[in-house]
Amino acid sequence: MRVVVIGHGMVGSRFAEELVAADPGAEVTVLGKEPVPAYNRVLLSGVVAGSTDPALLAMAGPAHPRLRVLTGVAAVDIDRQARTVRDATGHDHAYDVLVLATGSAARVPAIQGVADDRGLVPGVHVLKDLADATGIVDQAVGARRAVVLGAGVLGIEVATGLAARGLSVRVVHLGQRLMERQLGWEAAQVAVGSLGRLGITTHVGASVAGVLTRRDRLSGVRFGDGLEAAADLFVMCCGTSPETVLARRAGLTCDRGVVVGEDLCSPDDPAVFAVGDCAQPPEGGRGLVAQGWEQARRLVARLSRADGGPGADGTTDVVRVKAVGLSMVSMGLSGDFDREDPRYRVLSLKDPERGRYVEVVVAGGLLVGATCLGDAEVGATLSALYTRSMPVPEDPALLMVRALAGGGPGVVSRAPADLEDGDRVCSCNSVSAGAVRAAVHGGCRTAVEVSRRTRASTGCGDCRSTVEALVAATASEQGSQQTHPDLVRSQS
Repeated sequence: MRVVVIGHGMVGSRFAEELVAADPGAEVTVLGKEPVPAYNRVLLSGVVAGSTDPALLAMAGPAHPRLRVLTGVAAVDIDRQARTVRDATGHDHAYDVLVLATGSAARVPAIQGVADDRGLVPGVHVLKDLADATGIVDQAVGARRAVVLGAGVLGIEVATGLAARGLSVRVVHLGQRLMERQLGWEAAQVAVGSLGRLGITTHVGASVAGVLTRRDRLSGVRFGDGLEAAADLFVMCCGTSPETVLARRAGLTCDRGVVVGEDLCSPDDPAVFAVGDCAQPPEGGRGLVAQGWEQARRLVARLSRADGGPGADGTTDVVRVKAVGLSMVSMGLSGDFDREDPRYRVLSLKDPERGRYVEVVVAGGLLVGATCLGDAEVGATLSALYTRSMPVPEDPALLMVRALAGGGPGVVSRAPADLEDGDRVCSCNSVSAGAVRAAVHGGCRTAVEVSRRTRASTGCGDCRSTVEALVAATASEQGSQQTHPDLVRSQS
């Protein structure tokens, strides 16, 4: 079975690696337009902030004899009748199965002067790939003032990252409150105060109408009300659009994304599938990598004619803001929902002076939604309860009070040696503490090696410190047992 995958991002790479592992008859060619192998895009804002080393983003697995990855080689045309894909070098790649994993592109709003015939003017950026991140970092070195357009998750992460680098930052958001998809009005007000303490000015209900240049470089921005502000750096975080150019050109049905059925197959061609951000399945796309990984798993099971095994356990719609100096997480029912609905029991705790806000939504004895600002311990506890569908206390207030007092049951609050093998360390990839220990016992010596073997911490990255601590503790324990073989015999 000849399989061609267009796109070597987080989803395309996962699919290709799992397919060759599951099907001994699959020969896979991956065309990736970026000059580097797959890496973790979720952590790009950490690169901007200087908190994440770009070298740690790599996530491509080891070489495989039936997997050929062509980096820096873009697909330019699909011939569905001949079942070939032509790349930018002029080579044709024959396929029996074609998988589109082209991802999405950063949306660039219609702002006067933001671009010329060469592209975005110097000083203006988006953040979608590693080149964007390094470009922003380079520009930030000599910059003093930055404007970030868009106060969604990415915009907040970029703003706090630039502020951590010492820039004076303004956030401009067209909506009436920050992160309206994740935060209600009260939570958003607390977030504004927290950003202010980080030196970030927030403008909601505002827009950028144009950019000002001097000597062909950005010098400022002009707001929708006509006011102007000096700026050395302007970053647009205005969402994404699915990459569908190739699919449309090939005659495949596209709406917002490439339309596919529950089986991820195009209704126009039984040999063409789409996964990840470019796909539009019946349930819609959430823009979360966990959904793309689950699609990759299902498609591997279908193509290899194997039992795909259990799906990802628990829920995956947890949104974490990886912001320097600001802890924020939301899940399930959050943002705008009917808080008067009799099916839900909603409790909240608001402490704006400490930058703290917690809201929990309970139904049927389970946590069905939560928002947490300003306390990572609370967020970890709530995330664990939500993703594992664990029963909540009879008095849901304990979810906030006990955790805020430092007594929450979150896994991250426990020492690595105290974690049970069944405790989940990495929610994105459902990796348990036992799996991490097994990797260490199997020869892995560093957290990077464990991540390559188990995929722990290759999603949102929040669990990296826990994985590192667990690897160190397991390696230390293993070394101690090897030094004292009598202890090993007595334990066995």
